[in-house]
Amino acid sequence: MSIKKTLGASVSVLAVLAVSAPAFAQTDIDALYEAAKAEGQLTTIALPHSWCGYGDVIEGFKAKYPGITVNELNPDAGSADEIEAIKANKGNTGPQAPDVIDVGLSFGPSAKAEGLIQPYKVATWDSIPAEAKDEEGYWYGDYYGVMAMLVNKDLVSTVPADWADLLKPEYSASVGLAGDPRASNQAIQAVYAAGLSSTGADEGAADAGLKFFADLNAAGNFVPVIGKAASVAQGTTPILLAWDYNLLSFRDGFAGNPETEIVVPATGVVAGVYIQAISAYAPHPNAAKLWMEYLYSDEGQLGWLKGYCHPIRFNDLAANGKIPQELLDALPPAAAYEAAVFPSIDQQNAAKATITGQWDAVVGANVE
Repeated sequence: MSIKKTLGASVSVLAVLAVSAPAFAQTDIDALYEAAKAEGQLTTIALPHSWCGYGDVIEGFKAKYPGITVNELNPDAGSADEIEAIKANKGNTGPQAPDVIDVGLSFGPSAKAEGLIQPYKVATWDSIPAEAKDEEGYWYGDYYGVMAMLVNKDLVSTVPADWADLLKPEYSASVGLAGDPRASNQAIQAVYAAGLSSTGADEGAADAGLKFFADLNAAGNFVPVIGKAASVAQGTTPILLAWDYNLLSFRDGFAGNPETEIVVPATGVVAGVYIQAISAYAPHPNAAKLWMEYLYSDEGQLGWLKGYCHPIRFNDLAANGKIPQELLDALPPAAAYEAAVFPSIDQQNAAKATITGQWDAVVGANVE
């Protein structure tokens, strides 16, 4: 089933085990678990516990499959950092070698082309939309959301409604990105979204986004730090640009202190699909496959939904009445997503190349 119907927007997003591992049927989870338990560990990377409810998802995996330790590397890493971690640990079977990655859509095809990931098709493979997975099973969409703004209303008297508002003098030293746009897919998509707001179309959006942030920086409104929930609460970045699911999680954590508001911009509403993949050099290939089976099971998918991420099997779960009403009620109104645009892989690759390659020269802000 296509994910087009879920957001009411135009969507153009788009099996085998490791050679060293025994072969199991996709549905033979018990045998896969025994092999994974023999390995004893799963190494993840770049999974902050507040992102998509990953804290509870990881705990759910450990509870369901005792005997497997989850080694969590660098929770604040960006997609490019995850790819580099695979490259840097090709011959390393120690704790610094990631088994699995969760990266932006555009990183999937390039990682496949470089031989950095291996194919595996989970038992629920057929319910993953075709446009959101590699047909050979090298990578597959996991969840999606839209770029939004989290505003600390205790410090910001007038809540911005659109990207252009952020250039106003009243937002001096206020606006932050939740990542480095030279490495983080989340930050790259924020820059692209700002450009899309002014161009109204993909053509020229990346360049326009760079100009927007150059203007934002020149005006003194941009804060060159990697924004987090704490920086919003403390006032370092009282306006934070990030995926809606992260911001919703931050908002819940504040429990009203500070008072915040989440804004889906009036224009330049960019939706982003993230993907899962298994490292071609995974030290624990069976644990990696068991992790994928868990993530794409109904339980794993609903775990992401609890973290405000639309899981990639959302339509399949909804059609079969498997989504509790309280989870649906906790999501932003459907109308907020009606203008959402899903950039294609080619569009994302082009935007990523432009933004990562020209950020220093055009914007000149060292985000860290």
